[in-house]
Amino acid sequence: MSSISSRSSAAPIAVAMDAPSLAVLAAWTGAVAGIVSTVKIGLEVFCRDGAAAVNTARRSAAQSGVPDIDVFLDLKLHDIPATVRGAALAVAPLAPSYLTVHAAGGAEMIAAAVEALPDTRITAVTVLTSLDAAALEAIGLSGPASAAAVRLARLAVDAGARAIVCSPQEVAAIRLAVGPGITLITPGVRPAGASMDDQKRVATPAQAIADGADLLVIGRPITGAADIRGAARSIADELVAAEGGS
Repeated sequence: MSSISSRSSAAPIAVAMDAPSLAVLAAWTGAVAGIVSTVKIGLEVFCRDGAAAVNTARRSAAQSGVPDIDVFLDLKLHDIPATVRGAALAVAPLAPSYLTVHAAGGAEMIAAAVEALPDTRITAVTVLTSLDAAALEAIGLSGPASAAAVRLARLAVDAGARAIVCSPQEVAAIRLAVGPGITLITPGVRPAGASMDDQKRVATPAQAIADGADLLVIGRPITGAADIRGAARSIADELVAAEGGS
């Protein structure tokens, strides 16, 4: 089980900054800075705003008194090794803490990203949380999802990945497969009673941490709330309470 008490005061949450503009991204970052450890810049925002998205998030966090917030650059690179190496080098000046690639791209592709960004945790995405057993079968990926995710996680770690993205439902099995030295990141986390939106394989924040996750990706339950800072604080408090009761 992961230990929250050994972390800094910021909760192990990466808030998905799927903002419609840089101004909104700055406001959201300022609202959660100091409560969560990480902001996640995804593909849609990065395609629209590029490096400005990362710089805006960092500047907003610094203005809120948090100069060292982690940036999770979630681009899910998936191409031939040379192209992925080049893409990773292109974002190197942004110095992301995490950069995602698809584990399904293969060991050579993952290794190319690792070589290009040795100071970044290259983070391999196993099976998207929007996919269920029927969807996996339709695309020809041998399931069930838990078995596919474990296979891809092992492949990625052997290729040099230092973090894995997996659903909360696979995190315990992957922790057993890859050991304690790999950062496990779980999207598809929803507080009890929250809408599942387009996620299929979900768990509550406390359950995901109890099963071995190190970092929780949470978007709409925080950024869609009327009180964004309050929503982030509520989930952070839930994690602290769960740790205290374990």
